[in-house]
Amino acid sequence: MSGPATAQAVRTNGSPEALLGRHRAVLPDWLALYYERPIELTHGEGRFVWDAEGNRYLDFFGGILTTMTAHALPEVARAVAEQAGRILHSSTLYLNRPMVELAERIAALSGIPDARVFFTTSGTEANDTALLLATAYRGSNQVLAMRNGYHGRSFSTVGVTGNSGWAPTSLSPLRTLYVHGGVRGRGPFAELDDAGFTAACVADLRDLLTQTRGGVAALIAEPIQGVGGFTSGPDGLFAAFREVLAEHGALWISDEVQTGWGRTGDHFWGWQAHGANGPPDLLTFAKGIGNGMSVGGVVARAEVMNCLDAHSISTFGGSPVTMSAALANLAYLQEHDLQGNARRVGGLLIERLRATAAGLSVVREVRGRGLMIGVELVAPGTDEPSPEAAALVLEAAREGGVLLGRGGPPGTGVLRVAPPLSLTVTEAEQGAEVLGRALATAESRLRGSS
Repeated sequence: MSGPATAQAVRTNGSPEALLGRHRAVLPDWLALYYERPIELTHGEGRFVWDAEGNRYLDFFGGILTTMTAHALPEVARAVAEQAGRILHSSTLYLNRPMVELAERIAALSGIPDARVFFTTSGTEANDTALLLATAYRGSNQVLAMRNGYHGRSFSTVGVTGNSGWAPTSLSPLRTLYVHGGVRGRGPFAELDDAGFTAACVADLRDLLTQTRGGVAALIAEPIQGVGGFTSGPDGLFAAFREVLAEHGALWISDEVQTGWGRTGDHFWGWQAHGANGPPDLLTFAKGIGNGMSVGGVVARAEVMNCLDAHSISTFGGSPVTMSAALANLAYLQEHDLQGNARRVGGLLIERLRATAAGLSVVREVRGRGLMIGVELVAPGTDEPSPEAAALVLEAAREGGVLLGRGGPPGTGVLRVAPPLSLTVTEAEQGAEVLGRALATAESRLRGSS
């Protein structure tokens, strides 16, 4: 591979420290960077990436669950180059063959009858559009969201984010009420069994709906909370919620930005884990479909999608280049059964991590589905969340050659493990071994400091 040679060329343009100084001089203070000594990723191949100093890492976070199939996937790179050689941009004011073809594929895959698809450039914009559609359709700005949920960084999506670490303002164009059910292992219903937990959450939802004036527009929810730390309620929870919502005419928006495209292994969409009551009214997607290209979107039944009575376009949503990339990426995903691979290899990885955690008191829980795995950390010998443990493991794993993500509410420590869906058994074993050593290192250091 060409890692070290390419990295040498990059190093001649300045050290990581120099680049960090330039970063801090011109970019916002609130723009988060991982690691005590931030790294610059220069290129990737398969499930691996290289930094500017020539170090190779097994990528267990995929650019925040966005590199879905593989780094530098030839099929995607070729589709981008071929389309860029024809035309880069046109906007939605003109017919766009790649956009129509991708919309046809996604409409069919969504499970939503008489589906319409609108493309955006990000998950934030997709959720923002879904909120616009739902509130316009229902004539109400009242929205339900899940505690600990996250839906993006725009003004409206921050307004439905139930995680204070990602909500920089309490101002909002929406009136948002928060529902229990996104976190199974903590909170007032944690000690109940799954049936009791679901019943308690449904009772909470019914009670909450008595606090609203007029009709609620929608419930927006992630089937598995991403930024929240890969948490979820029991299977069937959202089917039970939907029955209550239907009684009030409220819509269900399933935020599939992180759970879509087969990442959970068992299902193509996260909502499918919740029974046979049918698909959501609106479904949002982004991240993995573009494999790094800026693609997001909303799927809704025609009645809802067509409710807007004003003109609208998208300048960059549905770009011929990004649509071509997404078509190639989706074809690769399906032709190589990466959903099945996520189920098989993800199941193995979860087993290995649980076996490692069994001997470590710094690990409270290993949870997840497919290649969407959360490792919740606590102060050794306690049930107290430990962001310090998460920071130690993140650094130790990087030193061992594995990149991880972090999540959870403020003051907690959850590691997020979400590699490309083409991860091999050998790579899963390798990553689990490195992560196991990193967890043991963190436990040792925390016990020593106490």
